[in-house]
Amino acid sequence: MPGAIQCRRRRCQAGRARMVRSPVMPGEPRASFFALTPDRVLEAVEVGGLRCTGRCLPLRAFENRVYEVELEDERRLVVKFYRPGRWSRETILDEHRFLADLAAAEIPAVAPLDLGTGTTLGEIEGIYYAAFPKVRGRTLDELDAENRRRIGRTIGRMHAVGAARGAPHRLRLDATTYIREPVEVLLKGSFIPESLAPRYRDVALRIADAVAAPLAAARTQRIHGDLHYGNLLWTSDGPILVDFDDCLVGPPVQDLWLLARGRSEEARRAREDLVEGYELFREFDRSTLALSEPLRACRIVHMSGWIARRWDDPSFPQAFPNFKDHRYWMQEYEELVAISEALA
Repeated sequence: MPGAIQCRRRRCQAGRARMVRSPVMPGEPRASFFALTPDRVLEAVEVGGLRCTGRCLPLRAFENRVYEVELEDERRLVVKFYRPGRWSRETILDEHRFLADLAAAEIPAVAPLDLGTGTTLGEIEGIYYAAFPKVRGRTLDELDAENRRRIGRTIGRMHAVGAARGAPHRLRLDATTYIREPVEVLLKGSFIPESLAPRYRDVALRIADAVAAPLAAARTQRIHGDLHYGNLLWTSDGPILVDFDDCLVGPPVQDLWLLARGRSEEARRAREDLVEGYELFREFDRSTLALSEPLRACRIVHMSGWIARRWDDPSFPQAFPNFKDHRYWMQEYEELVAISEALA
């Protein structure tokens, strides 16, 4: 045990020594973001008085840069550096405020920690960052009816808190932001094969025209926005909601359909299970279930637009090697056609 402590202390001192020698990197925040090093990460964590052991592990992430950091008190943090230019300080603080509200209501969600500076949001070289406690849990690809109802209850509680106040700086889920603008990006960047591009554009815009009015009429509020299975960690106490980076203002159904997507009878029953649990804590407008497929179209187009916007990040071509392949776009086009025909 003494040897282990001494080893940890040596590692800690070495880490700090490296940080003292580390020069401040000049230039644009975007350049600094791509050139983040463990030394800079540890230095950011220690700004408010937290003390690191020197252990810093990069975690798999696309949009942001994320690291696991060990503190001297043996706590583990997940430190997220937000991609420059995506969110403003006010937009990120809306996310943190939502998470603080959930924590105050004892909703199982992972909220950011005070960095020791009286705030949950730090900044280094123009890059915003936050630290979250590391939570251990596992993801599940499939759920039985009881666990779907259990998640429905959690979402209902989350939405009851989310409706209590606004998020004026977060994105609104609408047809322009989630379909029209991404289509423009895709066409301008010539990502879609030339022979398919006009048809892809036409079917996507037909869906945008069809969904614009129902989306505008639906009741909206703060929601998670990206609640797929990967953003639910299961522990012995039940599900924990993670990664609110894409939280937005939209209809509550957005946080349900991702856990039960598609037009099959199985998907319909799964949505019913979710709503059954949800309604134990909060009223749900069942008429908005009709938005499930249009919202799936929004996600399909928006995700492709997101990849296109990030194509100059070297990690994206590696992660999505088929993005410029004709089969990728044909499959996406056929999905959109099926959704469009179901709306007719």
